[in-house]
Amino acid sequence: MKAIVYEKYGPPDVLHLKEVEKPSPKDNEVLIRIYATTVTAVDYAFRSGAGAAGTSRFITGLIRPKNPIPGALLAGEIESVGEDVKRFKEGDQVFGETGASLGCYAEYICLSEDGMVAIKPANMTYEEAATVCDGALTALPFLKDRGNIQSGQKVLIYGASGSIGTAAVQLARYFGAEVTGVCSTANLEMVKSLGADEVIDYTKEDFTKSSQTYDIIFDTVAKSSFSRCKGSLKQGGIYLTTVPGLAIILQMLWTSMIGSKKAAIYQVGLRSSSKRAKDLIFLKELIEAGKIKTVIDRRYPLEQMVEAHRYVEKGHKKGNVVITVEHNDKT
Repeated sequence: MKAIVYEKYGPPDVLHLKEVEKPSPKDNEVLIRIYATTVTAVDYAFRSGAGAAGTSRFITGLIRPKNPIPGALLAGEIESVGEDVKRFKEGDQVFGETGASLGCYAEYICLSEDGMVAIKPANMTYEEAATVCDGALTALPFLKDRGNIQSGQKVLIYGASGSIGTAAVQLARYFGAEVTGVCSTANLEMVKSLGADEVIDYTKEDFTKSSQTYDIIFDTVAKSSFSRCKGSLKQGGIYLTTVPGLAIILQMLWTSMIGSKKAAIYQVGLRSSSKRAKDLIFLKELIEAGKIKTVIDRRYPLEQMVEAHRYVEKGHKKGNVVITVEHNDKT
């Protein structure tokens, strides 16, 4: 089968297309024919080996990548199942993620039936479904579990035009919050169309200098700080960020003991597979009810993975970047 592989950390050019052995499912596994995957900020951090000051290597391998096939998100069709599999059958259309084991930049992958995989939303294409596992599956536990979002609260989403941000805006609206999105000029209308009550252009206005205060400030792109945003939080408010740097970890520990305004991170990737699978099913129901849609910026074929990584690494994508996987039936 075709796969994108890398043997060392570095720039996008370390990725290359290669023929590798097609996997076979174990008794408790399903073999998935992948039709779509994505390129996320985490993907290029893992590829470069420099994510969060190099801490990503504790996940992917200290010296060189442990799994030569990167990529953690997928949508596809189950081609075959192991003899002990009960939840899925051949022909099921599914979406999901692999977590730290990676392996999605390929034509096929085997996953445990008890892993982070669920039946694909009926009203989504494979390309759309693959993106859910990045944006919405990350935003949901931040807002619901860590932020304890409540109807009527005021929520600010910083980086509202990215993959996590576009999902966070829609989820916050679903939970009944009054939503303010922060993004660049080019993305104002798009964020409004997702349901934001107010949109702030960060190139023209600094939300921290206004008199507005919020119950939750969710920085989806790790471009702000708790210190900077503290004055914009209501008493009892919480500041959430997606990147676990040293400063936010110390602030989280400190604010857990002192003061009513809290700083928090959430290691979404460390949640159990069963919890994340339940979130996938919850999101599937919201999608099929028309409560959430996905935003796709660009699509690239698997063979153009290097170009896709270069584009995502610039940090200006709107929503998601999708990789489509074409199949030769003889593969």
